[in-house]
Amino acid sequence: MNARVTAEIELQVDTEADVVLSIAAASGWPTRERLVVTGSAGDVAATEHEDHHGGRLHRAHLPVGSVRIFYEAETAAPTAPAPTDDLDSVRYLRPSRYVPFDALTTIPDIDATSDREVVARVPKWVFENLSYVSGSSGPADTAADTLTRGEGVCRDYAHVTIALLRAAGVPARLVSVYAPGLEPMDFHAVVEAFVDGRWEVVDATRLAPRTHYVRIATGRDAADTAFLTTLSGAVSLSSVEVSAVATEPFVTDDHTGTVLLK
Repeated sequence: MNARVTAEIELQVDTEADVVLSIAAASGWPTRERLVVTGSAGDVAATEHEDHHGGRLHRAHLPVGSVRIFYEAETAAPTAPAPTDDLDSVRYLRPSRYVPFDALTTIPDIDATSDREVVARVPKWVFENLSYVSGSSGPADTAADTLTRGEGVCRDYAHVTIALLRAAGVPARLVSVYAPGLEPMDFHAVVEAFVDGRWEVVDATRLAPRTHYVRIATGRDAADTAFLTTLSGAVSLSSVEVSAVATEPFVTDDHTGTVLLK
């Protein structure tokens, strides 16, 4: 689907910092784009690295002071699915930092007899049993924490969905996306489940139509897809503003059918 997306991030850098940004649309999506990192002394260079799913990371060394990061793109869905390999069906069955499903003391009974039923019923269970509450979770919270608390935001919904899918033997991974129609607007976290030989996107929040999502990054959980990772130095986040607008007729989504994210 075609969309116009932007992200503007304001940082305060207390000591020189090495950071990685994951805000650019994945390889094959942008038809036009611009990324500008600006410090007090002018523009800062950002080096691009591409991962094996087509996610594009930008690494930059930030000077002390205020830093503004601005990204804009016009996007169109690629003709081919995101790159994958034979190990993904193993990689995304394993426990991970925010999805320690092997440590869950209680796993809900989803009452499914096939992978197809699991993929249909898990996000429905999460939607019906969690409450979406902005600010209710912290950056270190895992799927286990969210299940105990019973509330969270999109990353928490995604982590719980992934945990229950993996526990049922279905490979699942987290995808960060731009999501036209999302309210409130922000970076959004959804899930891809491997069923019938392909990766299908599910979103237990049901806050935006999956048909308009724009892929940013793909990984085991939020540790692999965070929009900003500080490798060294001291950085604090002042503000984040995200926009995503569909540039073609809007398609509604009841979140029951099959949707593939390129």
